[in-house]
Amino acid sequence: MRASDAERERIAETLREAVAEGRLEMEEFEQRLDAAYKARTHGELVPLVRDLPAPGAAPVTLSGGSSPASTGTGTGWADRIGGPATSTGAVAFWGGFGRRGKWTVARKFTAFAMWGGGEIDLRDARFEDRETVVRCVTIMGGIHVTVPPQLNVEVSGFGLMGGFGDSASGEGDPAPDAPRVRITGFALMGGVGVERKQSKAEKRRLRELRERERDQQEEREQRELRERERARGELGKSDSGTGPGSGTDR
Repeated sequence: MRASDAERERIAETLREAVAEGRLEMEEFEQRLDAAYKARTHGELVPLVRDLPAPGAAPVTLSGGSSPASTGTGTGWADRIGGPATSTGAVAFWGGFGRRGKWTVARKFTAFAMWGGGEIDLRDARFEDRETVVRCVTIMGGIHVTVPPQLNVEVSGFGLMGGFGDSASGEGDPAPDAPRVRITGFALMGGVGVERKQSKAEKRRLRELRERERDQQEEREQRELRERERARGELGKSDSGTGPGSGTDR
């Protein structure tokens, strides 16, 4: 069955969502997107998204075609849950500590800072368990926690002559299959802050995606312009063949 423009755009949207979530590398995304816009039938479109969930975690379906096998929810986070913890805690005394990059958070992680500071970055981290408790205690110091927008986060700490930020609890767009992290603890004459922020790799992917989409849009517009000009040219030839003096003498 012939594919429609709406179906091609639906497939393109699924591919954009997949590269934004890190399911596709940019090179593979470009190849599939190009194939989607060139596809003429359902049979050419279905294989492009067979291994991807549609936006919202629902499988992509095409009218008249078979539904691709569902990969299920949690494909993106499943690879980041499980395995032995590489760190169960951190301490800063007249100094600082940092936990960032690719590391595995223990199901119970405790951080302590006194007259110092610490940074806990969960954007590229793995998790020992689906349920994680991060306990932050600071005395005349500070601890900053950075989490990705898709992570389920609950903040329930207490501050005395200090602050315990809880803005991340109601922000972001948590994925239903993401691990649940509860950040709790105590801040005395200090502070604990929790911030939702995209990783540098994610920002780079989104920027490249926007640039690629702009190039694809310009290419489509140029192709449509050429097709319209060719159609006008063919119409002009047809009209000139039926004008005055074009008929045969009787």
